[in-house]
Amino acid sequence: MLNIHATALVVGDRGLVILGPSGSGKTTLAAALVARFSQDGIFSRLVGDDQLFAEARDGRLVLRVPATIAGLAEVPGLGPRPVGFEPAAVIDMAIRLVPPNEVPRFQEEAVETVAGYRLPLVVLAERDVVAALVAVPAVLAALPFRRD
Repeated sequence: MLNIHATALVVGDRGLVILGPSGSGKTTLAAALVARFSQDGIFSRLVGDDQLFAEARDGRLVLRVPATIAGLAEVPGLGPRPVGFEPAAVIDMAIRLVPPNEVPRFQEEAVETVAGYRLPLVVLAERDVVAALVAVPAVLAALPFRRD
C-alpha cells in the first residue's frame, strides 16, 4: 500500500479524493461537502483526513484511513477532533486545490493520476468553499455511472 497526502470522502455512491498542499483547505472542503450533501439527504462521510493508504482492488483505486487517525479530522486552531467516518472508499473523482490564479476559467476534461490510477479531475481554488459547493455537485452529476 502507498501512503498519500490527501483527504477523502464518500458522497452517495461516489468516492472523492481532495489533493493539495498543507493549508490549502482540504479538510475544510471535505467537511463542507459532507454537511452540504447530508443536508440534502445524501449519504456523505469523511474517509480520512491528511493521510490515506492507496491500494488496487479489482482494477479500482481504494483509499483507506490509517487506524491511527481513523475518525479524526484536524480543526484549524483546535487540532484533531472526532468525526463520523467510513474506513475506506472506491475513488471516482479527484479534486485538486490550487492558488486562485492557477484555476482555469473553463476546464476541459482533465485527469489526475493517484497511485497509478487515472481519475476525472476538477481543479478548484484553495480555500474557496463557496465556489466548490457549486462546482463539485455539478461535476458529480456529470460523471458516468460506475461499471462494477
